[in-house]
Amino acid sequence: MMPQGWRSRRHLLLALPWTAPALAQLPAPPPVELPPLPPIRLAPGITALAGGAWRVTFTPTQETPDAPQREALERLGAALQGGSLGRITLNSEASAGEDVSTHRRLSLARARAVKDALVAGGLDETRVDIRALGRTANPRDLVDVLSPTAPRAPG
Repeated sequence: MMPQGWRSRRHLLLALPWTAPALAQLPAPPPVELPPLPPIRLAPGITALAGGAWRVTFTPTQETPDAPQREALERLGAALQGGSLGRITLNSEASAGEDVSTHRRLSLARARAVKDALVAGGLDETRVDIRALGRTANPRDLVDVLSPTAPRAPG
């Protein structure tokens, strides 16, 4: 004896190949338009970049943002949670250290500290992606916070 809903599910599966072209022709829903983020009071060492991004600069051996930077990142986290949709990317770079492993660990520690501050401000932690780049061709000590509208560098 077949379950009660088996026949209806089977008919639905048989109808899918004929309905798929019709579904493909449906217009895409319009993108959700969010208002621009409110102005965020930033701290020294944090600058707003074009296209919805922010840069947190560090000293060569510094692992975590200082207290004023952390407070500013918490405000930014609250603004991003309420005023944006999609993923937030943290690109972290480090110039201090002797080897690739040290650079990568330091950049990862910085990105995690920035993520922790954003999450403390209310940003959902599942929306944050971390890219610990280590030392790049242009050695810098920073974490870039890229909102969903910020242009992404390839790779």
